[in-house]
Amino acid sequence: MTDTTEETAEAPDDDAVAAEWEAMAGDDGDGDGGGDGGGDGDDLAADWDAMADGDDEEEGNTGRVLDQDEIDSLLGFDGDGDAGETHGVAAIINSALVNYERLPMLEVVFDRLVRMMTTSLRNFTSDNVEVSIDSVQSIRFGDYLNSIPLPAMLTVFNAEEWDNYALLTVDSSLIYSIVDVLLGGRRGTAAMRIEGRPYTTIERNLVERMVNVVLADLSAAFDPLSPVNFRFERLETNPRFATIARPANAGIVTRMRIDMEDRGGRLELMLPYATLEPVRELLLQMFMGEKFGRDSIWETHLANELWMTDVNIRAVLDEQTMMLADVLALTVGSQLSLNSQPNTDVQLYCGDVPMFSGKLGRKGGNIAVRLDNRLIGERGTD
Repeated sequence: MTDTTEETAEAPDDDAVAAEWEAMAGDDGDGDGGGDGGGDGDDLAADWDAMADGDDEEEGNTGRVLDQDEIDSLLGFDGDGDAGETHGVAAIINSALVNYERLPMLEVVFDRLVRMMTTSLRNFTSDNVEVSIDSVQSIRFGDYLNSIPLPAMLTVFNAEEWDNYALLTVDSSLIYSIVDVLLGGRRGTAAMRIEGRPYTTIERNLVERMVNVVLADLSAAFDPLSPVNFRFERLETNPRFATIARPANAGIVTRMRIDMEDRGGRLELMLPYATLEPVRELLLQMFMGEKFGRDSIWETHLANELWMTDVNIRAVLDEQTMMLADVLALTVGSQLSLNSQPNTDVQLYCGDVPMFSGKLGRKGGNIAVRLDNRLIGERGTD
């Protein structure tokens, strides 16, 4: 009975809903309703068209194409196409480069290298040789390879103690000048160069001999700071075959000028920061002038102060091993029996280190110990 009553109660509701849907459909089918609906649709379409036109107009007013000068300024390039140093994207990229000026000892090493090379190259060529540094700068390894003027000889050498590589570049002018000087060329005439041909075996051997002289001087220049042996690895004429680091890795390039009267050329030394990492802390140190190594004044002052230092000495008559319970049971008035006699040696300790042994006695009103044996260095391993 209850279920039947509910179903009959829901039936009128379903009929009412159906009637309402039919009425809504009839209203949509009327001419007036259709006209109103069409008018609303036209108005809505018009609004959308207006909005689209407005967006197009706004884009036309605000959006514009940047010219080349503005693009170069944004990227950090000047009018000549060179990378800027203080602005733009180039400044952000180059901010990772470490300035060589933060390594003050490296300048001292380069100064020593110039003086040594001047002497050694004079002995090597039997001619008047002047070596000078043109510039020292930080640069990425890929940019340096792209800036090498060809033809040139690139020497890859290994820093054995630092377990890494570096690069030495000899330009064509210096190559032909060295060949001309070592083979007895005439003075006063420019070195003859023949472009478009590979370097001969004689030229490569002569340049390799000069490179070995430079590497020996470079090792001697670093020796007071950190002993290192620079070993010749190979000689390349194509920069792609002389890749010793990733293109994005930074390094220090030292450009040197070698003049032999009316002849000469350039020598470039490329030291990646990864190669200098083992001695970076030493290169960061500050020294007065060009003084290397130990400071005798400071050592003398430190020695004098050490001799004036007060230390505590303990005189030990006897040592005993006791149970912890016996130690805790000690009270005021307890007596400890020592296993020492009047003639037993007394040991003197400085901290935990045994120093001397001797006999116990008295001098004036003080208890004294006469030293008989020296115990320094005889401390037990237990």
